[in-house]
Amino acid sequence: MTELHELPAVALRDLLREGRVSAAEATAHFLARIEQQNPLLGAFITVTAEQAMADARTADSVRSSIPSGELPLLHGMPLAFKDLTDVAGVVTTHGSAALDHKPAPADGPLVALFKESGVTPLGKTQVPEFGLTAYSENRIAPPSRNPHALSRSSGGSSGGSAAAVAAGLLPFAPGTDGGGSVRIPAAACGLLGLKPGRGVVPAGESIGDPARLVVAGPIARDSVDAALMMDALAAPDAAGRPDGGYLAAVGLEPPRLRIGISLDSPWSGTFPFVPEQEALDALRVGGDLLEHAGHALSEASIRYDNRYPDAFTSAWTAAVGAARISPHREALLAPLTRTFRRRAQQRSPAKLAESLAFLRQFQHDTAAQYAQWDLMLMPSLAQAPRPVGWFTGAMHGTDRWPSAQWPGDADGDYRKQCEYAPWSSMVNVCGLPAITIPVHWTGGAPRQGLPMGIQLVGPPGSESLLLQVARQLGF
Repeated sequence: MTELHELPAVALRDLLREGRVSAAEATAHFLARIEQQNPLLGAFITVTAEQAMADARTADSVRSSIPSGELPLLHGMPLAFKDLTDVAGVVTTHGSAALDHKPAPADGPLVALFKESGVTPLGKTQVPEFGLTAYSENRIAPPSRNPHALSRSSGGSSGGSAAAVAAGLLPFAPGTDGGGSVRIPAAACGLLGLKPGRGVVPAGESIGDPARLVVAGPIARDSVDAALMMDALAAPDAAGRPDGGYLAAVGLEPPRLRIGISLDSPWSGTFPFVPEQEALDALRVGGDLLEHAGHALSEASIRYDNRYPDAFTSAWTAAVGAARISPHREALLAPLTRTFRRRAQQRSPAKLAESLAFLRQFQHDTAAQYAQWDLMLMPSLAQAPRPVGWFTGAMHGTDRWPSAQWPGDADGDYRKQCEYAPWSSMVNVCGLPAITIPVHWTGGAPRQGLPMGIQLVGPPGSESLLLQVARQLGF
């Protein structure tokens, strides 16, 4: 008999709506999975088991008095949120030892949206400090580890959520993506991750994000589960939202597409990198799958302005520069956070405005080049999932470092991240939708070795098309 955590999210949703599985039963099952596996994975920072069971029992009582057709979309579905997002009554740590950890007075917009959809929150998942990095390690809790190899990172900043989905601690999870934070951990954990285009999911946008980089999107085991979450996430009038919703559209056959293949990156001039063979293997496998599906692939040479790295970094770190942190607690920040906070505070408003103006022009120029093709194809990551502690230089076997011992090479850390995920952030700057699809495993067969993915980038409003292509490829 298939266990609940082995079911697709859509199948579990249907069982809950039909009353064949109670919300209390589903919640208890996933809480037991978390209790058993989280000590090894570090996927959750906080587990709200008592409140979750109370919410589940309430959902069951509601179901008994309402016809299934009138239940909210995700009635009784277990879910968890990154610990950057406020859940009423639960501490939001932002992954930082420098903040007072007090219960949030109210739900953030993304949490409120999902609660309206009927979910049962189970807790808060591990994140890097303020969501700044491509790995989910901080000073307050054990690092989030990759379920496929516990010595490896699950990525970031939605790393705890991706680890939880990959390990069957959650059926699926929302992430937020400001520079790759849905796609990077999804790729590292062998999952599908969709970053919607700008404005499609207003509830996922972040205050203090001057370039409007951040958007919420699904981390799921396949395109159908991701489509279900998109039906909960996307605004009713979102550009490109299909009639009948994403779940109804995902099974439709996509048209024959012209797809441009590119390894060009806006980071190459500042941080020259060579993709690992595993990344090239994933690109080859993904290209073969797309050609076999009938799409036409051709090489694409994209020219990126070499001023991009400085402008993006200015916009990306503006929020941490403005964060309210007591001066006497700044020493508790991780070196990367502290370094980029100091630089953001030293940057003049005119310099930030100049960077934002450049990024707007970069968006226009890049989108114009991409428009020669229907979709753009590239590897999701340039390297296989990295060992825990690799970015910071803390190649350690213990679960956390005392503050005084945390390595301090902020610029080396940042360079490693940009070389690891060189095809992510420019998609956020352009406000375009993108999907990562887990097409390859370094061991040669599914669930052997480490997962590697491809990224497809589409024009505005192409979220359903990206899901359809992923479904067409068997994901």
